[in-house]
Amino acid sequence: MNFDYTPRVEEFRARIKSFMAEHILPAEETFATYMASTDDPFRTPPFFEALKAKARDAGLWNLFLPDERGANLSNLEYAPLAEIMGGVYWAPEIFNCNAPDTGNMETLDLYGTDTQKAEWLTPLLAGDIRSGFSMTEP
Repeated sequence: MNFDYTPRVEEFRARIKSFMAEHILPAEETFATYMASTDDPFRTPPFFEALKAKARDAGLWNLFLPDERGANLSNLEYAPLAEIMGGVYWAPEIFNCNAPDTGNMETLDLYGTDTQKAEWLTPLLAGDIRSGFSMTEP
C-alpha cells in the first residue's frame, strides 16, 4: 500500500502547520493562564471563538468530513492532519475536529433523524455547541 501523502494532503499539512505556528502555539501561554485563573476547567476559553473564526475563514474547518461540508478527505488522508492538530491537545477544537464531537457528528449524519440533525448536527457542524454521550436520548 502506498502511504505517500497526496499533493492535496501535503497542501493541507502545510496550511495546518502554518496555522498552528501562527495562531495556536502563540496562544498556549494564554490558554495556560486562563486555565490557571478559572475554577471551571470545562469552560471554553473566550479567545477560542476568534481562533475558530480564523480556522473557518482559512478553510480549515470540519476537515474530518469526507464530503463537501468538510475537506472531502479519506481517513487515510485525514490522519496526518489530525496528527498535526493533536500536537496541542486543545487545538482540534479550533478546527472543529475534536472528540467527541467528530464521532457524534458522523453518527448523527449517518443515523440521525431529520429532527435530530436539525437540533444537534447543524449546530455541531457550525461549532456553536459541543456534544456529549447520549445527548440525543429521551
